[in-house]
Amino acid sequence: MRSLPRLILTLATMAILVTLPPWGRLQAQEAAIPPVFSATVVVDLAAGPVNRFIPARALGAGVDGHSRGDSDAIYRPKVLRAMAGVGLRSLTYRLRTELGIEAWHWNPRGHWSDPRHRQGYWTSDDHPGAPIRVSYGYRLPRRGNTIDQADNEGYSRLDDGDPTTCWKSNPYLDKQYTGEDNSRHPQWLLADLGEPMAVDTLRLVWGEPFATRYRVEYWEGENPRDPDEFPEGRWQPFPQGMVDDGYGGDITLRLAAPPVTLQYLRVVLQTSSNTPQPGATDPRDRLGFAVREVSIGVTQPDGAFTDAVRHGRSRTSQTRFFVSSTDPWHRARDLNPATEQPGVDRVFGSGLTHGLLAMIPVGVLYDTPANGAALLRYLHRRGYPLNRIELGEEPDGQYVTPEDFGALYLQMADALHTVDATLPLGGPSLQNTPLEEFPQIMMAWTGLDGAALEEAAERPWLTRFLDYLKVRGRSADFAFLSFEWYPFDAICEPSQPQLLAAPQLLAEGITTLHQQGVPPELPLLISEYGYSAFATQAEVDLRGALFNADAVGRFLTLGGAAAYLYGYEPSPVEHQPSCDNWGNNTLFVSDQRRRIRAPTATYHGARLLAQQWVLPGDGAHRLYRAQVEPDGKTEQPLSAYAVYRPDSRWALLLVNKDPAVAREITVHFAGPDGESLRGPGELFRFSAAQYVWQADGPNGRPVRSLPAEHTLLPEGPITVNLPPWSVSVVRGIGPPG
Repeated sequence: MRSLPRLILTLATMAILVTLPPWGRLQAQEAAIPPVFSATVVVDLAAGPVNRFIPARALGAGVDGHSRGDSDAIYRPKVLRAMAGVGLRSLTYRLRTELGIEAWHWNPRGHWSDPRHRQGYWTSDDHPGAPIRVSYGYRLPRRGNTIDQADNEGYSRLDDGDPTTCWKSNPYLDKQYTGEDNSRHPQWLLADLGEPMAVDTLRLVWGEPFATRYRVEYWEGENPRDPDEFPEGRWQPFPQGMVDDGYGGDITLRLAAPPVTLQYLRVVLQTSSNTPQPGATDPRDRLGFAVREVSIGVTQPDGAFTDAVRHGRSRTSQTRFFVSSTDPWHRARDLNPATEQPGVDRVFGSGLTHGLLAMIPVGVLYDTPANGAALLRYLHRRGYPLNRIELGEEPDGQYVTPEDFGALYLQMADALHTVDATLPLGGPSLQNTPLEEFPQIMMAWTGLDGAALEEAAERPWLTRFLDYLKVRGRSADFAFLSFEWYPFDAICEPSQPQLLAAPQLLAEGITTLHQQGVPPELPLLISEYGYSAFATQAEVDLRGALFNADAVGRFLTLGGAAAYLYGYEPSPVEHQPSCDNWGNNTLFVSDQRRRIRAPTATYHGARLLAQQWVLPGDGAHRLYRAQVEPDGKTEQPLSAYAVYRPDSRWALLLVNKDPAVAREITVHFAGPDGESLRGPGELFRFSAAQYVWQADGPNGRPVRSLPAEHTLLPEGPITVNLPPWSVSVVRGIGPPG
């Protein structure tokens, strides 16, 4: 949907403001006239454009799964019109089930590998029928991780106190599917006892199949808060922790004498018995490893055993366990009734794709190749336009080794290629900020090959994954890299230094990706972006608009292909108790029923980018580097991004991150003629004059939420004033781009 006429938008906003409840007086009156600094923006024509992009492809947003019933509330004509009205035309679909250790039934119709018992491995029906309005995730009953990356409501079966349940590793990591020796994909389980304790005994209750060859290790060195951190130390084998002829059942291992003091214990599983569970007929049931219960502690002189593991059926009542992989086997009764994904037919019929190509996900860690291929067949049979398939969702944050993910990735790629060999495949929506300070080395899987942690530090997760594909001659199956950009976890810290540092952080992140092996020509996508992954007021006030505009402009300047805003759907504000903060990444603040209460600063900032900075549509834009002078500082309070549009107009996106000082700027073009930006032109400014957020806990909302101020500029050289904490777009005439 193209932009609403200005009058209609203004009246709609006024209607929102009229219905506001009496908030009382604003906490602060209009600020005094701020001081003004002069600056010159120099557009470097001589160096040529740093990027060429089409707005309809490069500027997008994502839709995600939510609580049950939210799809009906969100996918209503009134809400969809508001969402589409922002002007972000490219769409990506986010997969919440992959974060929650769930299998995605993208179509409620389908078949089980064991239909008699309504259990096993699920494949959704690929034949179009009634439109799919909602879809669900199914919790995996063979789960081994205590925590997950979604709602974190599940628990590990390794210490749930129930000997009839088990954790089982993913059978698709067996040589029958990988085509590789199983020594290349050892599986493991890791216990975090919470604090250092004396340990000399391990008890394992094996399921089927069990390990015949395995080793038990303890972490010696610095104890991190989580096993995905990067501590000093290494895994050490227990003196009696090597087993070469193991057997199943309930076994007890005396590991050391005297006991070893440790917090983390790991069991590395190397050779499987390949024995199926009683009554199992599926060949996948005999592949991998299954463990029913784990106990760790000390055997007393009188033979009594003191167990340091807390056993329980919830995240808070059990000792934390982490595992290498999880079997996607499940049952009909494992449906998660609390959350849902919007149905693919509902999404494509919503108008949010604008009839353009969309990026659709396929699960990798907790799905099967057959189910992924069925999804692609279904989408093709419906005639839905696709431009990319994104494989995986944040695997680097889920403890899986890059080699194991690579093996699963290639199996899914093979299955998808049987349906469409031309569609670009990539991913995997990296979770961790790609900065050198966190090179994605996880203690959980370090040293599986005996290497010390410091040796593995030269081989971060992404490097190892890319090398896995390269060694197998499969680099062409990875056609783009996607990652998330939520740079600020420390939301209780002052935001001003963070806003200033954000552009340079992104530049360093892109540099790090290339240092880790990403080819310069590989397209880069930000699959989600926002101020933080945690709730903060900065996401709903002016700071969010400043950050988002700066992130998109900087990313495109660095050669990025597409950036997808997270928070397309109306959402209520959420609470961050660490500093009593309320906020959310969203275009519209809503009540709990997803009814829009008011547009946020993010909405107005996104409209500036999508409808004023660029010319909406399919025309190619050329982006030139813009330097702010006088410079001299890395963390410049003013950012500038210059595009030459298909209508032969220049447009500059200007972000003033100074909360107290205005900027008066002129624009010059570095070239043989040294021209200036001149009118007639237009100026759009969005600042505190248009938007004010009133903090009020769960009832927080804007008490002023107006469109950007629009001013016509006369002929002649253009000089514009940029208010403190503002996002502006100035358009005018200059030399041909």
